[in-house]
Amino acid sequence: MTDHMTRLKSLPIWTGGITATPLGGGRTNLNYTVTDDTGKYVVRFGDDIPEHHVMRFNELAASRAAHLAGISPAVVYAEKGLSVLEYIDSKTLDEPDIGQPEMMQRIIPVIKTCHHEIPKHFRGAALIFWVFHVLRDYDNTLRNSNSSHAGKLDDYQRMAAEFEAAAGPYDIVFGHNDLIAANFLDDGEKLWLIDWDYAGYSSPLFDLGGLASNNSLNEKQERHMLDLYFDGAVDDALLHRYHAMKCASLLRECMWSMVSEITSTLDIDYAAYTAENLTRFERAYETYRNS
Repeated sequence: MTDHMTRLKSLPIWTGGITATPLGGGRTNLNYTVTDDTGKYVVRFGDDIPEHHVMRFNELAASRAAHLAGISPAVVYAEKGLSVLEYIDSKTLDEPDIGQPEMMQRIIPVIKTCHHEIPKHFRGAALIFWVFHVLRDYDNTLRNSNSSHAGKLDDYQRMAAEFEAAAGPYDIVFGHNDLIAANFLDDGEKLWLIDWDYAGYSSPLFDLGGLASNNSLNEKQERHMLDLYFDGAVDDALLHRYHAMKCASLLRECMWSMVSEITSTLDIDYAAYTAENLTRFERAYETYRNS
């Protein structure tokens, strides 16, 4: 942290004296708020994380495109392993917020803007985030690292193949792919979407499944989310595809955490996070089998 603070203070963009405060909550980054004579900013430190398919050039391009699309703060400065963003005076959403009907009516337009407007502004090479490829790659990482979860990997790959077959046919949009509550900011008038680490072309069902699973939506809340996104009641076939992709999203979150148990240096209890998401996955899998 000392090295980060030294680097932060040496950035050439500050005017006058600065105050810097660690900002908690990041699972793949170290973040600070910084105030100088011109205003307040967020500084994000993060290198590439190849085992999680996080490439910072892609995150930066997505963040800039999302700002031009009107849903994310401006990037005011960037260099290797670091970006500085406009600070938004806002409330960070939590899980119970997401499921409220009036909040969901605000969230879905932001997701649609992400899916359809960001590609109009994205510049340079773009990544695809294909959850089934990610699951296969995580499987390889966990096997080669003698993970304590290795005994279940054959089952997980069998289920992943089942989900991939069941979730098609596929539409492709530009996904955020990490729709946890903490990535939504509410300034009282507008919702903002932040943290574009995993952004890339994907299925819209992945973002919708992730939104539901990451925020513990119940069946009624899920149907409201889907009806809003698809502009009307969804049929049984689409609902089955959705539940397959929701399972894939949750399995990816579980295996993301399993890999992080081995590779991450952040002070986070990944084993507990794995256990929490395995419980969510088991519930979602039962719903999928009955859909």
